[in-house]
Amino acid sequence: MDLKTADYLVIILYFLFVLGVGFIIKRKIKSSSDFLASTRTIPLWITSLAFISANLGAQEVIGMVASGAKYGIVTVHFYWVGAIFAMIFLGVFMMPFYYGSRARSVPEYLKLRFDEKTRGLNAITFAVMTVFSSGISLYALAKMLEIILKWDFDISIWIAAGIVMIYTFMGGLKSAVYNEVLQFFLIVLGFSPLVIVALQDAGGWASIKANLQPNMTHAWQYMGDKDANPLGLHFMSLIFGLGFVMSFGYWCTDFLVIQRAMIAKNMREAQLTPIIAAIPKMLMPLIVVLPGIIAIALMQPALANGYKIPVDETGQLNYTMTLPSMIAHYYPSGLLGVGITALMASFMSGMAGNVTAFNAVFTFDIYQPYFVKNKSDKHYLVVGKIVTVAGILISIITAYIAKGFNNINDFLQLVFGFVNGPLFATFLLGMFWKRTTGHGAFWGLVAGTVGAALTHGLTIAEGKGGWIAPLYEIKSGMGQAFIVAGVSWVVNFFTTIIVSLFTKPKPDEELKGLVYSLTPKQVDAGGPWYKRVGPIALILLLVTLILNIIFF
Repeated sequence: MDLKTADYLVIILYFLFVLGVGFIIKRKIKSSSDFLASTRTIPLWITSLAFISANLGAQEVIGMVASGAKYGIVTVHFYWVGAIFAMIFLGVFMMPFYYGSRARSVPEYLKLRFDEKTRGLNAITFAVMTVFSSGISLYALAKMLEIILKWDFDISIWIAAGIVMIYTFMGGLKSAVYNEVLQFFLIVLGFSPLVIVALQDAGGWASIKANLQPNMTHAWQYMGDKDANPLGLHFMSLIFGLGFVMSFGYWCTDFLVIQRAMIAKNMREAQLTPIIAAIPKMLMPLIVVLPGIIAIALMQPALANGYKIPVDETGQLNYTMTLPSMIAHYYPSGLLGVGITALMASFMSGMAGNVTAFNAVFTFDIYQPYFVKNKSDKHYLVVGKIVTVAGILISIITAYIAKGFNNINDFLQLVFGFVNGPLFATFLLGMFWKRTTGHGAFWGLVAGTVGAALTHGLTIAEGKGGWIAPLYEIKSGMGQAFIVAGVSWVVNFFTTIIVSLFTKPKPDEELKGLVYSLTPKQVDAGGPWYKRVGPIALILLLVTLILNIIFF
């Protein structure tokens, strides 16, 4: 499909805006903290939208639509099981530690709580994960431009990466945060018309339910039998693997999203950031899951209207291209430009968020403590900018690795399983069991990662894994990711406990403000209920439970 003049004008306007934000913010960048960590001056509404948008990159938007088409409505579990509860837990219990410690990053918090080697291990694994995630965003955009606009895949990768590099190089974290706010509104405005038109074309939700297998339109009803649902998982594996390990491991330990709360003005707003962000998060399935379900329904004989999900080189459905192909099918000139721009925005913000998290962790937690200590602030500012360019180049490499997956969300969840799965066990014990030692945390992380690798090597799903021996077959790549995460958490949890019991813990004086039992509790009092952490959290929990019941 060819873009018309109106479409190009929309895209060009977006490019000018994001580059303009970078130029404006560049004048305010005076130190490495300004560039890599911003300052604690960002208002709540911006930190909240940036918090949700940091997880709303191309892999989230395109990947969740792909999962909606591949797995059906069970994909909403990523929101109503795998996000809201963990976001609330982060705001109520964990932000006081992160924000109160005044650590510049999550690895730096681990240094304060445990020791240097634990910080170093987490910094390295997180840096690897962020460039993989950034590369997935880059791949998604380039593939979209290739399919819809017939642009060359390789050229699209380099041009898109260049634009992201310019505005992150100029404005750093603050530039990424403000563009993430723009991205949120673009995604909602850009994809809402698609959902409305396609849903009407499919005859409404009742028609979709009538034309799809029941296990594609019920979130919980078929989860009691792993062979009866598209994920190939029992509900206990889903709750533990996704709802506990993957969810809390991502939302409560991933520096990319936590960084948005750490730049809030004060402790109360830092706590409210993930909780306020949970409100749009619970509604996002309407934008990023429902289109995938509609797409697979439109391909059924009774609803066939000419739309088809593209196939890959092997003739299998290329679920990753579900959303781009729907935009190409439904949107006319002008509106097509808005849809393409929304996708570009999701890619660019997702990639920029990962790159700014990567440069902060690499500079503060790898370069400064291990390579060049006690240099001037200007030196670390220059290094941060160099690392930004390096992060973009590494992302380009990982974009080509992502080509091997027919659903980029499967790939992304597998990466999270290796990194965030074991990490949450470390944080859970470290924050709530003062006996946890640095040696226990370090060897727990090592054992958890090894456990994840062995599990992946001994299981196979959709041709992936089984590189040691395919002893056990799992129905879906997503299910495999959940099991990998679950095993990594369990191995880390018990390894950390055992090693900690045989090693010496830090004295209580050094753990004040870092461990729950030794930290003064936040008093949630004063002001109207809608500005307080506790009441909002309880209301969100209740609404989430109701949504799960409605779509049972």
